[in-house]
Amino acid sequence: MAVAAAQKWPHMVWSDVNFEDWPLREKAVVEALNAWAGPGRKLTMLAKRYNQVTLLHPRFVQWRGTWSHLVDCRVVKHLDDSEMPSALVGPEWFLHRRELTRSIGVFGNEPRVRVELTELLDECRRQSSPGFPATTLGL
Repeated sequence: MAVAAAQKWPHMVWSDVNFEDWPLREKAVVEALNAWAGPGRKLTMLAKRYNQVTLLHPRFVQWRGTWSHLVDCRVVKHLDDSEMPSALVGPEWFLHRRELTRSIGVFGNEPRVRVELTELLDECRRQSSPGFPATTLGL
């Protein structure tokens, strides 16, 4: 996230089944997101479910509430858990976790691979629905 802030990325996409093992609870991550957030920025999150985010990442949940106008959270229902990509894609590079139990993946800036991953995530977004609201209003 520090790279995204330093390079002023306009858009990034995060994708995971539930983000439970992402470091979103860490203070440094939220500080980097604060440094990144601003006019013209957008974060798209794609997940099968967000229940683990609310349970495990309270700092991120608070940040998401503050910056809800920059964050588009989507629920992907058309893929099984095993098919859901775990990835972070920015304008210059990507991180794609291919074997989650051992956290084995690919990190790089090869344009062809980044475009293929971006197309996969775009398709997930097209077939998704809104999820993980910034606030929950009730009676």
